[in-house]
Amino acid sequence: MQTAIGVDVGKDEVVIAYANGGAQPFALRNQRPALKAWLKAVPKASNIGVEATGSYHELIANLAFKAGMRVFVLNPKDTRHYAKGVGRRAKTDRVDAALIARLIEREHDKLKAYVPPTKEQAALSCLLKRRQTLIIVKGSVRQSLTGVTGLESELTALLNRMDRLVAFMDARIATLIAENPQRAEGDKRLKTIVGVGPVVSAGLTCALERIPFKSADAFVAFTGLDPRPDDSGKRQGRRRLSKRGPALLRRLLFTAAMAANKTKTWQPIFAHYRAKGWTPTALLVIIARKIARTAWSIYHHHTIFSPERLTKCLT
Repeated sequence: MQTAIGVDVGKDEVVIAYANGGAQPFALRNQRPALKAWLKAVPKASNIGVEATGSYHELIANLAFKAGMRVFVLNPKDTRHYAKGVGRRAKTDRVDAALIARLIEREHDKLKAYVPPTKEQAALSCLLKRRQTLIIVKGSVRQSLTGVTGLESELTALLNRMDRLVAFMDARIATLIAENPQRAEGDKRLKTIVGVGPVVSAGLTCALERIPFKSADAFVAFTGLDPRPDDSGKRQGRRRLSKRGPALLRRLLFTAAMAANKTKTWQPIFAHYRAKGWTPTALLVIIARKIARTAWSIYHHHTIFSPERLTKCLT
């Protein structure tokens, strides 16, 4: 029997609710022994939904997947909108768990099931995220302390130490990529894209290796760089980015677009869209989206970057 289960995840405990309403929501410790004991009594054909909550949801998601169940990791924004759509007014852990169970029961056919990353994929993703955090912190520290009398030498020493830590993380990222021949080959081909450096290629490799996107459009949608229509009748509203995917990958692609803007290879593309009246920021978004499409094509078809293909669509 297929059962829909919703799980509201917290740091110390999880609250579990069944969609059929036969049992009242109940709480368990968010620890391996308690979760494994509960999962033994859950039917194998069950669909389990959890919200993405930092890293707290990963334990139950991975254990449920290993137990043979279909797991769906939901965007908290989606469940919040769903709650408003069905008229839910209260918000408690039990209410949230029941809401997730209802969503999974009715919408699971339209959702993408969760597949845990490998150990190496998880490590690579973690390093990329922590690297980005360190870069942001470094910028904040520099901006906050620059010009403060008496702290010049200490600030320089701190920034140098942060630079060494970033370099160490870059070396570790390169090692994780090099240790897997297929991953290394894909990363090497992605680096042929003008504007894509080692960090951007690592982020692209991490995403493209993890999820088998069926098309370039699917990958662009995953990055959140897809424009969201806002039309009704004769009114054509302003398009805005969906921003539904991982913010880090979107930021890396935007960085690659800024680097591409300084190269002769991409200048015809920039000039083409600049002549259409696009703003500088919109131009960078367009190029970031083209880099994402190019990356998917190169990774999927095992090719390398071809500058001629960029300008072919302009003629």
